[in-house]
Amino acid sequence: MPSISKKGTAMPQSPIRKLVPFAEAAKKRGTKVYHLNIGQPDIKTPQVALDAVKNNTISTLAYARSEGSEVYRTKLANYYSKNNIHVSANNIIATTGGSEALLFTIGSITDPGDEIIIPEPFYANYNGFSTASGVKVVPVISSIEDNFSLPKIEDFEKLITEKTKAILICNPGNPTGYLYSEEEIEKLKQIVLKHDLFLIADEVYREFTYDGLEHNSIMSLNGLEKNAIIIDSVSKRYSMCGARIGCIVSKNDEFIQTAIKFAQARLSPPTYALIASEAALETPQSYFDDVIEEYEERRNTLISELEKIDGVKVANPKGAFYCVAQLPVEDTDDFAQWILESFHHNNETVMVAPASGFYSTKGEGKNQVRIAYVLNKSDLIRSVEIISVALKQYNS
Repeated sequence: MPSISKKGTAMPQSPIRKLVPFAEAAKKRGTKVYHLNIGQPDIKTPQVALDAVKNNTISTLAYARSEGSEVYRTKLANYYSKNNIHVSANNIIATTGGSEALLFTIGSITDPGDEIIIPEPFYANYNGFSTASGVKVVPVISSIEDNFSLPKIEDFEKLITEKTKAILICNPGNPTGYLYSEEEIEKLKQIVLKHDLFLIADEVYREFTYDGLEHNSIMSLNGLEKNAIIIDSVSKRYSMCGARIGCIVSKNDEFIQTAIKFAQARLSPPTYALIASEAALETPQSYFDDVIEEYEERRNTLISELEKIDGVKVANPKGAFYCVAQLPVEDTDDFAQWILESFHHNNETVMVAPASGFYSTKGEGKNQVRIAYVLNKSDLIRSVEIISVALKQYNS
């Protein structure tokens, strides 16, 4: 019998999606499932983006340019300038989602066996992208006790070897919602310059910051022109997860020219999605003001409800729309499956993402879950009520 590759065998399952069969089975039994497991916003996509696809007059659906049209990339550069990120169209490559942007980036800067340091917990697919590229993730652990702030620089220093090629952060963070301060970004700048590394920042949640705090981009710092790489996407910003359009942004010309070769090999990003994404750039600021106000209220609701449950510890996110909660159970993988498979409260249950899948250090995060607050406030209150009842029954 032909054998599967070691790489294929090593590919991790998604902690966000692996419980889907159990959720679907619960629904078939007539149980309502509240989805707290996936960052799929319920916010309406900007009408201007939907109309651009609906009203276009294309007669031949042709390939797009491999790096995205110059018009789109110029408009993107204008968007970035409003966020204190000063780049040109030539510094940008449009990709099929932020996922492809990460794959192209890892492929351009690493060889098999090389290492990337990532503060954990981190977006689970960083593990998958690295495995697919034959690259080793070297985790530096952040703690719920410190609200998942940047680990000490000494913790990074002792992990750097001749195989280290980059440090990768998500800012604001998925799954923690942590927002890096200007001081923390400056510390990362100093360490990558000292050791001649790339600094990759996944900034797809840039707009989602709370409590009057501002996002600090790695690209707004001087001196990082050869080191900084931004990963970005329209998915969360415009509630367009299904469009699958992202981009790479860097002022390192050699890196961009290398990544373009990967873009050419996959031909082009999807044309209709590029049309929608270009139109989305016309979205008025009022849209974001309303969205951020809604998410800040949802965060406050979720945190206050979770803190009412005995034995639950929760980090207070300052950005994105996730939080990590520590539950009074030994194994949240088992709990997350049990609450779908063997439990309901008034014929309703919830789906959460076990946090162990957001760590690469074995044994870490076993009593934590990631919760996405992408539901309305009444649904969030009901979801936490279900979790509270479920924990009492599970632990009895």
